[in-house]
Amino acid sequence: MVPGGLLDFAVGNQADQEDLASSATQADEPRRAADRRRRLTLTGLTLTAVLSAVTLVATLVSWAPDGPPARELTSIERERLAAMRVTNYRELRAGLHLTAGTGATRTDLLGWVDWARGLAYLDVGGPGAGRSRGLAQATPTVLVIRPDPTAVPVPAMPPLVPPADGWRLPADRDLHPLLGLVFALAADRPDPVNHWVGRWVGREHLNGEPVDVLEASTQDPTTSTSPVAKATATASDTGAPVRYWLDPAARLHRVQADLAGIGPVTVSLNRADRPTLRPVEALGGRPGLPRALTSAERDRWRRLPTRLRTAGGATVTLTMPVSAATNLRGTGWLSWSSGTAYLGVTNLDVDGRRTLVRHHKGKITRIDGPGGSTRPPLPPPVAGWRTGPHHTQDLDPLVAAALRAAQAAGVPGRAQRERGDHLAGATVDVVRVDTARGPLRYWVDRSGMLRRLELPTSSGAWAQLDLATGRVPRLTPPERQR
Repeated sequence: MVPGGLLDFAVGNQADQEDLASSATQADEPRRAADRRRRLTLTGLTLTAVLSAVTLVATLVSWAPDGPPARELTSIERERLAAMRVTNYRELRAGLHLTAGTGATRTDLLGWVDWARGLAYLDVGGPGAGRSRGLAQATPTVLVIRPDPTAVPVPAMPPLVPPADGWRLPADRDLHPLLGLVFALAADRPDPVNHWVGRWVGREHLNGEPVDVLEASTQDPTTSTSPVAKATATASDTGAPVRYWLDPAARLHRVQADLAGIGPVTVSLNRADRPTLRPVEALGGRPGLPRALTSAERDRWRRLPTRLRTAGGATVTLTMPVSAATNLRGTGWLSWSSGTAYLGVTNLDVDGRRTLVRHHKGKITRIDGPGGSTRPPLPPPVAGWRTGPHHTQDLDPLVAAALRAAQAAGVPGRAQRERGDHLAGATVDVVRVDTARGPLRYWVDRSGMLRRLELPTSSGAWAQLDLATGRVPRLTPPERQR
């Protein structure tokens, strides 16, 4: 018997094939290792090529040819700098983002500025805001804040309609240099062209517009007519010039300066964000156009003393920003029938203290005591009343004017209607009377009743005495004084 495999030459000898397969496997091992090395090398080269291509594309996208080198200002660029502030003034308003300092001391001011009316309305934030964190409104001469210690550090645009209450004068002046720089960016007339010196340093795009970056100062900052130059010259750490980002129409988009005690300051303007701003009552409220009283307004004004005596008295609320160390708040009553006023007054800057104030027939007395409810106790204390100078004495002219308004002779002085307004749901005419102490403003509703009395304090802010007519408790004069 011959095995079939021996006759089939294609099959071959099984044992020999197994030997050959074993020999081939041993011979292929080096080849497979070489193939693996080639594949790894090829993969590495491919990754390198891809990374090189990505880097090249990114470089090409971000690469820009070097611009022309810095050079001296041309006459046209100096003219644009000279026209910059009057351009801001004529365009009235702009959105504002100011950043001062760096790191943990950075303060952010976010809001708007109205150069034509001299008003800024801002949210104060950032890690360095401190006690000023919250809302702020300012004119070139007066700053009032509405502190909010619980506000998040990240600034946000303030509400277009500002809160009516809570405004006070700040205890420090940290924001004054920054606001001074903001207001200095506008004027009603151009600066002298030949005062500007500096150089052109580059060209950029801001807010979708091409701008030139000009590094400039004035030849003699201390005698310059430019408040910008004065502000930066007196506050600069190094005397370095200020950088302005100006478009071809002399419209300012950004300013960078270095202020002493503050560090780098950047002011960015959004010229498309231009809402009408509403000043708070502490800054005098919205402006008006004084005019003579109409016959109906004159009739109500003449009848005012009679109306007050008929009403008898009113509950009063006092808000008086006097100075950085004196922000007074008070409540109480006023009686036109007896010519008496009785208030409890606190100073926001002196914790836990309350002063009782009495006006009776032209005499003013006070009692200092511990804190408690602002509303004064009833019946009034009999003993302990004193006369003389006091930190609350700034409220005396306002209370005295409210009492005098009920005298039969009427309010002395020429009355003008300054504007119309609204208070506690009532339409009022704001009537201004100029006195030797300054202007007084009477808010008289259409029924002829006095709703508010205002006067400016020594700080330039305005104080308000709000009146709600009605029955008042018996305000018995003190029986003895010491």
